[in-house]
This record gives sequence, structure tokens and C-alpha cells, in this order.
Amino acid sequence: MTADSTPIRDAASVIVLRDRATEPRILMGQRGAAAAFMPNKFVFPGGAVDPRDAEVPLAEGLHEVCAARLAEDAAPNLGPALTAAAVRELWEETGLILGAPGRWQGTPGVDWTEFAATGHVPSAAGLSFVFRAITPPGRPRRFDARFFLVDADRLASDPDDFSRAQDELSHLKWVPLARAREVDLPFITEVVLAEVAGRLADPGPPPSVPFFRNTDEESLFLRLRGKSPLAAG
Repeated sequence: MTADSTPIRDAASVIVLRDRATEPRILMGQRGAAAAFMPNKFVFPGGAVDPRDAEVPLAEGLHEVCAARLAEDAAPNLGPALTAAAVRELWEETGLILGAPGRWQGTPGVDWTEFAATGHVPSAAGLSFVFRAITPPGRPRRFDARFFLVDADRLASDPDDFSRAQDELSHLKWVPLARAREVDLPFITEVVLAEVAGRLADPGPPPSVPFFRNTDEESLFLRLRGKSPLAAG
């Protein structure tokens, strides 16, 4: 068997949940027909980590339990970059702000200029790491994607105002969680949605985080608990 030479990029996706206790809805958008990865599919806002994301100041970091699980089986110090990428991708693809009022220390990078102009510093407050999956071999693009769940009341902007969104996703809308499978979803998104549905009653970090690790040799379903292999030994 020939090894898949497609590089695997670290990525972050954000599942924004609205009306958790009554009629839960999630924010989704549709990828373009010409997209190289998952064309026409409805997905969560998200994308690859930019090397500069590691330098972005956060008003508040990720919950320590989530941070430990994010660090498991990952490159050293990748967690803050993934968290910043989640905030940035949500902003770029929806125009929604996860941040706290404040001024940046230094000059924001080009990807963050418009975000900084809103008067906010990105914040991970409220983000919960709930899922991880590596794209299987044979796909045109592959990602090691981390999925973060956040309640819409954590947004520092109007949840219905997508006027500042870029054009990466179309048909942005709040989809009732119970009817989400009626739209065209990638398989992994369906799996993530099942995990979210099971977390509605508990907004805290999950007991463990599911991890679909797909390599050229095997596909494994693992659980991340925040302990590195060395620490466990």
C-alpha cells in the first residue's frame, strides 16, 4: 500500500450552540461547489491554523481541563494556536466575535486587523474542546481538526449579524439540532453532532474527548483524557 503523501494540517472548527435549554440550534454554512474540500457540504465555521496564530494574545485562555486534552498527542505548545485559530476562523467565516473589550498589545497581524478594529481581544472563555478527527487517507486535503463548542451567549456580537463575514461559507444559518441531518453534511459532522446532542445537559468540559485517528496503517477511535503517554507511564 502506498502511503498518502497529502500533508495533514492542524485545524480548528467552532460549533456555536444557541438556545441550549429550549430549542437548541447550531450555526452552519455551506461550502462552495468549487471547493477542493467537501464541496457543497454544510459545515461548522473552521479552517487551518496559521503559523501566526501562536502569537495572538488571548484575553482569557482555554479551561485547564480542555487545554490538557488539547495538548495530548499533539505538538508542544500547539493549544494556544488552535484556540486562536478557532476564534479567527469564526470571525472570518461568520463575522461573529468571540472576544473581550480591550486593546491589543503590539500590532495585530493582517489576519487580525479587522477583528482588532472592533475593539476586542480574542478570548477562549466559554470554548469547550469536544472532538478531534483526522481526515482519512485518500482525500484531496487532510486536516487534524479539533472541534470546539461554545454557547452563543458568549459572543460579543449580534448572533444574527453576518454582515462582516467573508465569502468562504454561504447560506449561514441557525439549524435546529434535531433537524441538522436534513441538510447535506459530511459524515464526520454527523458524528460530532451526536456528541453535541449528548452534551446539552452539561455545559462543562466532557469527561473525555473522542478522537478519530486515521493513518495510512489504521483507523482508531480513541479517548483524550489529558494525560500524555509519558505521564501515564
